[in-house]
Amino acid sequence: MGSHQDSTDPTDDLLRTPVTQAGRDGLAALLARPGKTVVALDFDGTLAPIVADPEQARAHPDAVSALAALAPKLASVAVVTGRPAGVAVRLGGFAGVPGLEHLVVLGHYGAERWDAVTGEVTAPAPHPGVAAVRAELPGFLDGIGAWHGTWIEEKGRAVAVHTRRAEDPQAAFDALRAPLTGLADRHGLIVEPGRLVLELRPPGVDKGRALTEYVRELGAEAVLYAGDDLGDLPAFAAVDKLRSDGVPGLLVCSAGSEEVAELRERADLVVDGPAGLVALLTRLAEQLPPGPGTQPRNAAS
Repeated sequence: MGSHQDSTDPTDDLLRTPVTQAGRDGLAALLARPGKTVVALDFDGTLAPIVADPEQARAHPDAVSALAALAPKLASVAVVTGRPAGVAVRLGGFAGVPGLEHLVVLGHYGAERWDAVTGEVTAPAPHPGVAAVRAELPGFLDGIGAWHGTWIEEKGRAVAVHTRRAEDPQAAFDALRAPLTGLADRHGLIVEPGRLVLELRPPGVDKGRALTEYVRELGAEAVLYAGDDLGDLPAFAAVDKLRSDGVPGLLVCSAGSEEVAELRERADLVVDGPAGLVALLTRLAEQLPPGPGTQPRNAAS
């Protein structure tokens, strides 16, 4: 993070925080035009601490209150996650929260969408390759001697293999990457690597595409994206592209560990995991003027 200097204006201090000029420009645009800004956030590792069992993940205790204070001042807050949209809503505790009436959750990298205004999830039909891989994967892992210490997470429109519980998690991850890529290829899927997890999912969907489409849908004039993992790199690239198209952006890395150095290096601002992100969101809410932002034009579709 950039150096903090004494200032009588806390907004000036906040503006000095990003380490890049592009990030400072993005933050300045957010502060100047909050009603035209989208704040988009990953879930695991960003809003919620990483845990060994994904079903035990929960949003940081102060995340919902921070979002509820910030969201009414913005065009929109969107959670962009590889999880099913409904699961992220449940684990995040996002439903029925005053202030989050227009929250959107883009699940499965944008293949699913939950709108708080309707409480419904909309999605296309699932890719047939996911069902085929789901059936084949247990025997496949056993056959290559990789069953011990690895486990499968069912994600509805994707399937993930975790190695965090293996004796040598990184070695297990490295050994599985090529075989799982071959399996995915045979069924028309791709492998998305993460922090000690390899996800087999349909091609053509990623957080970058989901973010770009949502920003364009709302006609946003500034964007903040925060993430922590390799799956967030497409969203970082999307913000870079939006910047080149005249939409200022701020890239935030939620760095609870050193596992994803590339994301940290590309970020304009690094915060200390979900607690650090919550502190940033709270600070932004405090600096923005009161009153509703531009209501998002995002009826469920």
